[in-house]
Amino acid sequence: MSDPTSLPAAVVADTIVRTVELGVTITDAAVDGDATVVFCDLLDDGRRHCPGCGVEGIYRDTVIRRVTDVPVVGHPLRLWVRVPRYRCVAADCEREVFAHNTDRLARRGWSTTRRCARYILRRLMIDRATVAAVARELGLSWDTVNTIAMDATQHIVAADATRLNGVRVIGVDEHRWSHTHRRGEDGFVTVIIDLTPVVEGSGRARLLDLVPGRSAAALKTWLSAQAAAFRDQVEVVAMDGFGGYKTAATEVLPEATPVMDPFHVVALAGTKLDLCRQRIQQQTCGHRGRAGDPLYRVRRTLRTRLPLLNSRQKARLEAVFADEAHLAVELCWGFYQRLIAAYNHPDRRRGKIMMTTIIDALRSGVPTHWKNLPSSAAHYGAAAPTCWPTSTTTRPTDQPKRSTAAWKHYAETPSDSATSPTTDCAHYCTAAT
Repeated sequence: MSDPTSLPAAVVADTIVRTVELGVTITDAAVDGDATVVFCDLLDDGRRHCPGCGVEGIYRDTVIRRVTDVPVVGHPLRLWVRVPRYRCVAADCEREVFAHNTDRLARRGWSTTRRCARYILRRLMIDRATVAAVARELGLSWDTVNTIAMDATQHIVAADATRLNGVRVIGVDEHRWSHTHRRGEDGFVTVIIDLTPVVEGSGRARLLDLVPGRSAAALKTWLSAQAAAFRDQVEVVAMDGFGGYKTAATEVLPEATPVMDPFHVVALAGTKLDLCRQRIQQQTCGHRGRAGDPLYRVRRTLRTRLPLLNSRQKARLEAVFADEAHLAVELCWGFYQRLIAAYNHPDRRRGKIMMTTIIDALRSGVPTHWKNLPSSAAHYGAAAPTCWPTSTTTRPTDQPKRSTAAWKHYAETPSDSATSPTTDCAHYCTAAT
C-alpha cells in the first residue's frame, strides 16, 4: 500500500466507494432522507461511436441515469450519473441519437448496478439473509430484489455446464412458491433436487431447478430439455404420490426406477390411520371426536413413533386397545408402526424384506381405509424397499398381537433415533437390487 498523500476530495470519495470499477467518478454528494445520493460523471473512455453504423457521433446533450448501488455505512446509496448523448452524423443510419455506453455501470434497462446484483446474491446465499432484509438495506422493493436474485441465479446456473454431471438419483416434489392468485398461474413450482450425495453419503442434497407448475408436462418438459447423457445416467426418481410425475418420469426416463419417498409413504399411512380412527369413532360414539372420547384423546399419540412415547402415553394406548371395538384402529396403528420400523432398519436388505411383508399383508385383507395403500406402494415399485435407513425387534413375519401386547413388538432399542425417519434426507431411495 502506498503512503497516504493529500488528494482531492473526489479521489478520496472514489477510493472509499470504489466507483472506478463502475466506470464513474464522484463529483458531489447529498443526503436524501435515509438514502445517500452521489452525483457522478462517466469516465471518458472514448467510446462515442454509434451502435448502429459505427460512425463517431457528436455531442448533443446530457441525461441523468439513476441507479441503486450497494449500501454505504448502513444506508441505501443512489448514483445519479450524468450520461452524454450523441447525434449520429451518418445519413444512412436509422439512429439519430444514442447515449454513451454504460454497460460497465449497469445492465441496460436495470435500476441497479452490476455489483449490486453480486451483493444481493452474497447476502442471500452466504449470509443467509432474507429478501425482505436485503430490500430494506438497499431501499428497494421486495419484488425488485427477488427479480434480481432470480435473474442472477439463472445466469450462474446457465454458465455452469457441469452441474448435472454425476446425477444418478433425483427427487421431485411441488412447492407453493407464490400465495398471490394470478390469472393463469396456480402459484406452485416443481422442485427438482439431486439426491446422489445423500445416497452416497458424501454430502447434502442439491437444488437443480425450479419449474413453474406442478403437472406431468412441467417435469416432462424439463427432463426432455436436458442432454441425453443426463437422462441416461439417472437411475432413480423419488417423488410423492402424484401420478403425473410418475407418468413423466416413465416416459422420458424409461430405464430409471420411480420410487415414492419415505416422507410421503409414511404420511399416506398416517392419513389412513386417521381415517380409520374417525370411522371407528363414529361407529362407537355416534359423533365426531370430542374432549374425553378415548380415541380422540390419543389422536396424536397414534401418529407418534413408539420409541418416542412416554409411559403415560403408552398407558393410554393400552387402555384404548383393550376395547374390542377398537380392533381396527389397533391393526392400522400396528401397520403404521411397522412401516416406520422398516424404514428405520439399519440393514437395507432386512428393511426391504420387512416392507415386502407389510405390503403382502395389506393386500391379503385389511381395514377398509387402508385398502388403497398397497396399490399405491406397488404402483411405485414398492418405493419403500429401495431405501432403508433404526432397528426393530420385530421379525418381518410377526403379526400384531391383540390388546395391550400389540405395541410391545416395537419396543425401543439403542439404535432407535429420536428423529422422525421421514424427515431425514438419508432415507431417500436408491435403486432396488
